[in-house]
This record gives sequence, C-alpha cells and structure tokens, in this order.
Amino acid sequence: MLETEHTTLLIDAGLGRREILRRFEALGRQEPERVDGILITHEHSDHSTAAAQLARHWDCPAYLTEQTHREIVKMYTEDPEKPNKKAQMERVQYIHAGEKFAIGDIEINPFTIPHDAVDPVGFTFRVNGTKVALVTDLGYMPELVKYHLREADFLILESNHDLDMLKLGPYPWYIKQRVMSRTGHLSNAVVSEFLADSDMFDGMARHLVLGHLSEQNNTPEIAQICAEQALASRPAELPFRGSLQIASQRVPLGPFEL
Repeated sequence: MLETEHTTLLIDAGLGRREILRRFEALGRQEPERVDGILITHEHSDHSTAAAQLARHWDCPAYLTEQTHREIVKMYTEDPEKPNKKAQMERVQYIHAGEKFAIGDIEINPFTIPHDAVDPVGFTFRVNGTKVALVTDLGYMPELVKYHLREADFLILESNHDLDMLKLGPYPWYIKQRVMSRTGHLSNAVVSEFLADSDMFDGMARHLVLGHLSEQNNTPEIAQICAEQALASRPAELPFRGSLQIASQRVPLGPFEL
C-alpha cells in the first residue's frame, strides 16, 4: 500500500480482505476508509485473486493492462454467461507499459518485465520528487528494468530463490526450469550481482526491500547475507547507506516514511 496525504493505492491483490485487515491490525492501524485505485502487475493468482473483491469493497477502479484483465476473466470464468465474482471488476482502467498516468497526486509509470504472464509490468511512482520502484516476478534484469530502478528512494525488488536450494528442493523439474528461466524469478545471485555493480544500481535508495522470497527455495537469512555481501563490495565512493529489509510472506513490513 502506497499513501500520500491525498491518495491511497494498493499494488497487487493476492490476499483477501480478511487477511489484509489482519495485517493492518498487526501494523497497529485501521483499514483505510478510501482507496483510490488497485494496480495489478500481472494475472497470476498471488497477485490478482482478490482484485475484484477489494475493488468492490472500496468502490475503486482496478488499473491493469487489457491483456491482463482478459486473462483474469478467463481464469475465473467457467461459464461466460455466469462470470465468477473473482473476475467481476466493475470499474476497470486499462494501462499500457511505457505510458505514464496519474492517480491523485501520484505519477505512475508502468514498464514491461520478463515473466511468464501475458503482459506483466513493474511500476515506479513519483510524488513531489520522491520515487518508489516496485519490481517482482522477472527472470532476469534487462536494461529497461535497470533504467527504471535508477534514482529510486524506495526500492522493492524480488530475491526469490537460492539456486542450490531450488535445484535440490522438492519442486518437480519442469517447475525448477520455469523458475530458473529468463521469464521466471530472480535468484539471490542475480540480485547480488545487480546490487554490487554501481553501474547497474546507483545505491541511492533510502530503503531497499527484498521480497517475493520462496518459502521452499530460500530463507530470509540467506537472502540477507547475499545482499549484504554484495552491498559491502560496492566501490567506496558509491556506497549504499540505506536500510536493507527482507519482506516476509506472513508478517507485514512497514510503515516506511519518505
């Protein structure tokens, strides 16, 4: 959730209202009375399953690409004459990668990411000179993604798996191949390479959050150690001075003031 004095946005909706309320309570705050929009990065269920439910609850639009919307409708509709409530988004605004738009006082820039979804995007957000970047679910770090992550004051980046744990873990081989592919998920090693290279990562973020960790193929401790070693290896003239946080799938993180 991203909030300013005037605007409240939810990015992705893989958790239902009850679980979201539980997490607000864990952070010691109330559910927001108003949400101005729900942004969906792609159709996979851990990002979209409650989008329609929450959009109805807050009576707000869902912002997503047309292809992503069609795929969500297809996922949850067995009978075209009787669409499932999980697919019924009453207010939909189509967005396009590379085309900026605004909701309230927040400027939003969606950009294409390499993932095995129909039209996946990452997002950057700007308000009064402050930039937030969010990118998860991508198989590698193309130059376009690196470009959009520059000058971010707050960066949420996937660090999904440890390669050795994935290779030796319980997943069937075809899923392991998918995760390791260029349209799968980022490993700790790829993230470390990005964080250590000052030409790729400018180190300007006040907060760096690593998220979307696999519960079977990674641990918070391994992800943190890999990232800390990478950040410590940066050139002395371009250090990272921000905070490093590891997001949990179970416990909410925040809030962060920017």
